[in-house]
Amino acid sequence: MFDTLIRKARIIDGSGAPAYLADIGIKDGVIVAIADALDDQATDVIDAKGLWLAPGFIDVHTHDDLNVIHNPHMLEKISQGVTTVIVGNCGISASPAVLAGDPPDPLNLLGDQAAFCYPRFSQYAEAVAQASPSVNVGALVGHTAIRNNHMDDLQRSATTTELEAMCSDLRGALKDGALGMSSGLAYGSAKQSSTDEVIALVKELGAAEAVYTTHLRTEFDGIVEAMNEAFLTARSGKVPLVISHLKCAGKGNWGRSGELLQHLEQAALSQHVACDCYPYAASSSTLDLAQVTDETAIFITWSEPHGEQAERYLADIANDWKVSLMDAARRLMPAGAVYYCMSEDDVENIVSYPKSMIGSDGLPNDPHPHPRLWGAFPRVLGHYCREKGALSLPMAVHKMTGLSAGEFRLHNRGLIREGYCADLVLFDAERVIDSATFIKPRQAAEGIEKVWVNGVLSYQPGATQTGRAGQFLYRQS
Repeated sequence: MFDTLIRKARIIDGSGAPAYLADIGIKDGVIVAIADALDDQATDVIDAKGLWLAPGFIDVHTHDDLNVIHNPHMLEKISQGVTTVIVGNCGISASPAVLAGDPPDPLNLLGDQAAFCYPRFSQYAEAVAQASPSVNVGALVGHTAIRNNHMDDLQRSATTTELEAMCSDLRGALKDGALGMSSGLAYGSAKQSSTDEVIALVKELGAAEAVYTTHLRTEFDGIVEAMNEAFLTARSGKVPLVISHLKCAGKGNWGRSGELLQHLEQAALSQHVACDCYPYAASSSTLDLAQVTDETAIFITWSEPHGEQAERYLADIANDWKVSLMDAARRLMPAGAVYYCMSEDDVENIVSYPKSMIGSDGLPNDPHPHPRLWGAFPRVLGHYCREKGALSLPMAVHKMTGLSAGEFRLHNRGLIREGYCADLVLFDAERVIDSATFIKPRQAAEGIEKVWVNGVLSYQPGATQTGRAGQFLYRQS
């Protein structure tokens, strides 16, 4: 007898293969049977006729480190069909972290000093397990976080002694199950780190068979050189590389996506490389003076000294204050911003590239978040697959599931196979679409009918009671 029997679903198994019609039986959190017709009895029988069943989506690029603990229902992700999140991206992680004062930018994206209460990675993993979030959680160690643990000045490279302490932090976290390390070399708190500093840490990853992800040193004019640094770093450590949110930022870079993807493809001939991306032509982060230009519309989402200016464009604020854009930005900081800095054509090219995975890169603590926090995955299915025909439905699902599980070595996830964990999403391919907008960003997607995490029904529209069966996912070789 099954716990759940899903009948007559159109199955997209996550491998990129064409869909097929079948029944699926789930028992004790695992897919135990797949067949044309299953006659066994089940506690719950789901008629999936006319709907599509895929592996649960894996959000490979999130900043949900503390959200999975403080907001374990994770409605913004589970309502998209996301069943697993990878946290600790862009050099920003909640653990292992020890703060002597206010968190430096961009660690402040996660919270204030009190929020960083997990000096050991094992403590963080235990806290996630105790919170029992509705999604599975895999975690990276942030380069900036461990720099901040041991350096009194982040505007320089680490000394030999500091670097040894950072390597010790990383080794301990890897021993406790971290998936790998991320860097955020574009941020001021990591920009001054030398390539040699990063290579020393990445060599620790190689010894542990872990992964390296990087927010490149620049995503603007010098992006090819920044990619070359990432390729060199990963080769030196003999580790797989994931370039975070690959993009052509700034109008001077528009139209270069083909060049960047060709460069990535060339590197892939001699080393293991991939990238993630989000399906929007606007980015979101803390307000960065280096990105302030009159070529890009900038929407302020929050400001500590001038909270009354939130949800306004920087140009309008500068005009009201009768100052330049740069002076207005300085007065608003620290602050958050959405940057309308990309070309739609470049975004489509990168989204449809075979080695790109999908990551939301949403900021759950942002008072006015980017709509990607709630809508990234349904947007790929609805806008880029159904409406634009940029990629097939099986390939889109593969980029959200099987490809992602493979790159981050998440065993028994990302595919619909007997013996695999029952992380599943049932959706209507004719209706699925993101509802979140830049004006109203907190809106659940349409067309996501049911979501199971480890075999437990964890989301269906309008339901007030759903399960929370997420697990902490430790690194496996």
